[in-house]
Amino acid sequence: MKVAVVGATGMVGKIMLQILEERNFPVTELIPVASERSVGNTIDFKGEKVAIVSLEDAIDAKCDIALFSAGGSISLEYAPKFAAQGTTVIDNSSAWRMDENIKLVVPEINASQLTAEDKIIANPNCSTIQLVMALKPLHDKYKIKRVIVSTYQSVTGTGKEAVEQLEGEIRNEKPNMVYPYQIFKNALPHCDVFEDNGYTKEEMKLTNETKKILSDDTIQLTATAVRVPVQGGHSESVNIEFENDFDLKEVRQLMHNTPGIVLKDNPDTQIYPMPLYSEGKDDVFVGRIRRDFSQENTMNMWIVADNLRKGAATNTIQIAEYLIANGLIKQN
Repeated sequence: MKVAVVGATGMVGKIMLQILEERNFPVTELIPVASERSVGNTIDFKGEKVAIVSLEDAIDAKCDIALFSAGGSISLEYAPKFAAQGTTVIDNSSAWRMDENIKLVVPEINASQLTAEDKIIANPNCSTIQLVMALKPLHDKYKIKRVIVSTYQSVTGTGKEAVEQLEGEIRNEKPNMVYPYQIFKNALPHCDVFEDNGYTKEEMKLTNETKKILSDDTIQLTATAVRVPVQGGHSESVNIEFENDFDLKEVRQLMHNTPGIVLKDNPDTQIYPMPLYSEGKDDVFVGRIRRDFSQENTMNMWIVADNLRKGAATNTIQIAEYLIANGLIKQN
């Protein structure tokens, strides 16, 4: 496969390259793409130096797959140009997620919807991916009525400059401010931009994308997204109300049996998910499972995942792997 990685020098792009190597993805020719100022520089891939090219050159290369992680405006402009050349685009931005003609995919949940005609495929928001991984088996079994989500999101979700702000503040320096306030020793209830309804864009992504992925608009979901001084991954406190009652032992068994989920739930021995543990891993970790004693048919859980891997790069590559395994990509 001839594979383009658009945004190859960004945080997610670098992880994509790493995961392509780790999973032995069938790359016969890598086409790394970055900004104009990076064209001509090289990146390391499988022990070789590979030259970075422009978007136009990558389009002309007629790649089989293009993995996009370069922002919404780039995706809106260039994804259709790649697709017009027969390239299958898997896009990590928010540009196409809520387009009714574009599929929003978490492979473990809804990859079976994909066809060879899907030339632009959307990768969900990082917080949404780990949430729906846990919600899907529960929804199938008990039918979810309402979800309340509070997130504790890593600075890596904002990008390299945010990590540099945190690290600079830890060193008592005065770094470039990506956030409106200091993030070290702080928690900002402000992920992405505020919308007219008082929610942030990140919070509305969780609401809208969850309904689309689970194919159920009746699920009521409300979220508060918070940025915290952490680098290992995103954490979520999740309260779920079901139409039907549940058994906690059965819930734990469902989580244990779900591919891509690791159950870490033994408070007696201080076993619970943490971003410190999730960093560098591809699984979604679930724990602190307990009944909500204040309301019928309701439970709480804690969900953690590495937002750069399963929340972004790994999920993208898993989509590509599914397409190849099921003969849905024809080589150009």
